[in-house]
Amino acid sequence: MAVKGKNAIPINHLHKDWQRYIRCWFDQPMRKKRRARARLQKASRVYPRPVESLRPVVRCPTARYNTKTRLGRGFTLDELKAAGIHRLQARTIGISVDHRRKNRSVEAFQQNVQRLNTFKSRLILFPRNSNKPKKGDATVEERKLATQLKGTILPIKNKTRQPKVRVPTDDEKKFGAHYMIRKARITKRLHGKRSKKEQDGKDQFNMF
Repeated sequence: MAVKGKNAIPINHLHKDWQRYIRCWFDQPMRKKRRARARLQKASRVYPRPVESLRPVVRCPTARYNTKTRLGRGFTLDELKAAGIHRLQARTIGISVDHRRKNRSVEAFQQNVQRLNTFKSRLILFPRNSNKPKKGDATVEERKLATQLKGTILPIKNKTRQPKVRVPTDDEKKFGAHYMIRKARITKRLHGKRSKKEQDGKDQFNMF
């Protein structure tokens, strides 16, 4: 707290063990090398599979950020079912699964199903046993053409449309965004009371 008034400044000669509370960053260049080496080791370990898993496209939470899209944690079970992929098989072919996430819009659901279908069409599936290939496994020629993807699988391409310059109309000038948002919130909040009041009015009218 700041000192108020014409009072003496307290001088507490505290010798705290300050070395315990700091963190040095002297090994930053070596950490960078270790991270790069770990990435290469992982790539060689999982070869020919992709280094990263396929992630869904999701909307950021809250009204402030929900206009932006980003990569999520994993696909829902409904999305996998619509794409014809079993949830246990999905993890073995490089698809992330999140059983907790829920689909709240048809557009996002269809977009992620399309994403899974695109991934399936480009996937080269190596057989577990090369002598006994199963249905859907890649041929020898296809396996020779396979390359390991080290970046993000199917990255998001956010396209920004530049609006054309024009004169706003009278309706646009009169439109109040803040008023409309408040009105929508109030309508949602009072929906139950208003519908109950309307139903009670109908019941009273039917009595006569």
